[in-house]
Amino acid sequence: MAITLERELAHKPLKEEVYDALHRQIIAGKYKPGDWLRQEDIASQMGVSMTPVREALDLLVSAGLAERVPYRGVRVREMSAKDIADAYGLRLVLETLAAREAASHITTEQISRLEEIVAEVKKHIKLNEMPIERQLSGEFHSVIAEASGSDLLVKLYSIVANAFPDWLLYEAVYRDPELLTGTFSQTYNELKAILDALKKGDADQSAQKVMEHVLDSGKWLEEYLDIPVELLREKEDLVKFMIHKTK
Repeated sequence: MAITLERELAHKPLKEEVYDALHRQIIAGKYKPGDWLRQEDIASQMGVSMTPVREALDLLVSAGLAERVPYRGVRVREMSAKDIADAYGLRLVLETLAAREAASHITTEQISRLEEIVAEVKKHIKLNEMPIERQLSGEFHSVIAEASGSDLLVKLYSIVANAFPDWLLYEAVYRDPELLTGTFSQTYNELKAILDALKKGDADQSAQKVMEHVLDSGKWLEEYLDIPVELLREKEDLVKFMIHKTK
């Protein structure tokens, strides 16, 4: 698969830059589940040596976006229905927990950053801007995780967020462009509701709004990826029970 990645590097051929470039390509759907990430091809396309590429591939594997196949190499991770349902359930738990904790610990600087992100999301509603919207949405949730004050939660969330197949969900919008406006409008409204709850310092409302936001992803998993509904309901019922018990 021929992809030009040189512009992604911003002239910084370090392992972190290669990782960031490949990460963006994966979530944008340029590399699809099961596609091989060939060191030689990537190094040639990026104009870097094999060492940072190899280290970047290790980072992708650690982050859960890729998998290493013995004697064959590294490929974008293929996920079973159970894998996807597990990632969905963990997102529900971690993002809801992070929002509840963040409501009490979030700083004015973090609130300001969330406001900037929400404002940017509203601007990027065109089909060719979808990777930007996805990056902004991911950053929004990462800021909330950081605001929780838990380093472990931040690390766990990063792994789970990377494992969640949002790039597959967004491909449905590419195939069906009329979904675009409604999808992005809904995302904007949901992120703004989360932000408003965090600004009030309302832990219950923050957790509830985040849970509703992630639950919408579950509807997409069912509709566009044909994930069995019973797998999704099992995860949702568990998280709702946990939220109820903490009140």
